[in-house]
Amino acid sequence: MFSGQQIVATLVELGISHVVWLPDSALGPWEADLEAAPSLQLLRVCREGEAWALAGGLHLGGKSPLVVIQNTGLFESGDALRNMLFDLKLPLYALIGYRNYLVENSADSAKHFTEPILRAWGLDYVVLDQPGSLPKLVEHYRECHAAGKPGAALVAEGRM
Repeated sequence: MFSGQQIVATLVELGISHVVWLPDSALGPWEADLEAAPSLQLLRVCREGEAWALAGGLHLGGKSPLVVIQNTGLFESGDALRNMLFDLKLPLYALIGYRNYLVENSADSAKHFTEPILRAWGLDYVVLDQPGSLPKLVEHYRECHAAGKPGAALVAEGRM
């Protein structure tokens, strides 16, 4: 939905210092642009739970990290998310690939559980489901940052 160049420009505008990620097939094409961006450091993890812990350490060290994972990884990383966002009260932000969101009548359980799980966690989020929705990300990120609270943007994936 978004090109790597669009994502890089948006993250630079937001002052992101580090992208901590485990990409999926929809977000993975951003890698070359993220890696080439001089003001961003791309950090790869093996498991999504590691992304939250690494981002937490970067935040405590004065950096501005962004977690980038898919919704299935969100499910896998729940305990690390809970610890970083709610026990330590760190205002981390994530871009989360929303698998099969754009596929009508998808039987994919990941699509059906994503938003209810975010609501259960009480995590403020927006859905980016249109090619022109990056300003929505910028606005939401800035609102969360100003309030000192965590947040997420769900990046719609899939083809209709």
